[in-house]
Amino acid sequence: MSKYTTGEIAKLCNVSVRTVQYYDSRNILVPSELSEGGRRLYSEDDLKRMQIICFLREAGVPINSIGKLFAEEHPEKIISILLDQQEQTLREEIAEGQKKLSIIEAIKRELKELENFSVESIGDIAYVMKNKNELKKMRWLMVLTGIPVTALQWVSIVLWITNGLWWLFAVWACIAIPWGILISIYYFKHVAYICPECHEVFRPRFKETFWAYHTPKMRRLTCPKCGHKGLCVEVYAGKEDKNNG
Repeated sequence: MSKYTTGEIAKLCNVSVRTVQYYDSRNILVPSELSEGGRRLYSEDDLKRMQIICFLREAGVPINSIGKLFAEEHPEKIISILLDQQEQTLREEIAEGQKKLSIIEAIKRELKELENFSVESIGDIAYVMKNKNELKKMRWLMVLTGIPVTALQWVSIVLWITNGLWWLFAVWACIAIPWGILISIYYFKHVAYICPECHEVFRPRFKETFWAYHTPKMRRLTCPKCGHKGLCVEVYAGKEDKNNG
């Protein structure tokens, strides 16, 4: 049966000699025998054990856990559990990393749209990103509730033109007008705006907001703090902003 010195087993497992010696000091990989000159000699089983240790370390399993693992009667069963746990941990770390990467990419896109970059701009972007999903959910809610209303509108128009059923259009109007008012009130109660000049987050009056020129992301408003009148960035209003409003 082959015998390996500390240097040889280190080379075969692609680790340093000090690593092998460290595992020896922790009683995780004890050499099978000592030569007459006192040199540590490792067997084939020791080599396999070392390879398992290296594999577990690369998977992120702590040294203490590996030491306790080999002290058990059936370590292979515990290895399976440890690997499952480590896999779950790594997947969570990857998901968290992807989330952070998405935030960085979104911030970079927002920065490209800014004409004048400043420290306050980062704060504005952070606020937008924090509540972006809530704003998206609210807009989708509006779209979904508006689908039946829009469908009724087109059906009533077609039937009026083809069959002269004008009263169905009147029914649609009786539904659409209250729906439009209620959904607008709901929407503007849940949004706020960031002034590009003083970076104040504010909630304007309903009348001003409703009639203001707007784009999908901005609305032309007057900042109550600095008096700037221009396009302000629309964001989802947090609890603090709602209370202030």
